[in-house]
Amino acid sequence: MSKLENTRIALLATDGFEDSELMDPLTRLNEEHASVTVISLEEGVIKGKNGTMVDVAATVENVRAEDFAGLLLPGGVQNPDTMRINDEAIAFVKDFFEQGKPVAAICHAPWLLAEAGVLEGRKITSWPSLKTDMVNAGAEWVNEEVVTDQGLVTSRNPDDLPAFCAKAVEEFGEGKHKRQTT
Repeated sequence: MSKLENTRIALLATDGFEDSELMDPLTRLNEEHASVTVISLEEGVIKGKNGTMVDVAATVENVRAEDFAGLLLPGGVQNPDTMRINDEAIAFVKDFFEQGKPVAAICHAPWLLAEAGVLEGRKITSWPSLKTDMVNAGAEWVNEEVVTDQGLVTSRNPDDLPAFCAKAVEEFGEGKHKRQTT
């Protein structure tokens, strides 16, 4: 039995996601027998920047963070840029942090974390062009393959996917994290 058997993971994305940054973690979570729900802004299908089509299982206004053990945020430029101006999406992301649940964000996805105001005092990485945004949001930004800070997993780009997926599975398996304050 996998340590993610029957673990419910929310995957929040919309059109313009980086195909591999959604599909590789989704495949890995499925291999671990997690139950992944693809959540978006609208019903139907979302399309990656390279054409991958993914069925949407729920819309963000119809889900609650308390119904999931963790949150996966794929990158791409258009996907998080669209999500970060949606109030329901930002509230959904913020709820995972308030509940101490693990969150995995790659590439441009940390834009949603900055918008949600959850980066203060966190060590993270992202696509390099987001560095100033992340620092301005209160994060300590580093240029590393994968960074984990009390349940928050971040990576820079598709080349980091093997490490990102492994660390996301590990954190989702550990479950809730208490935020340490200094």
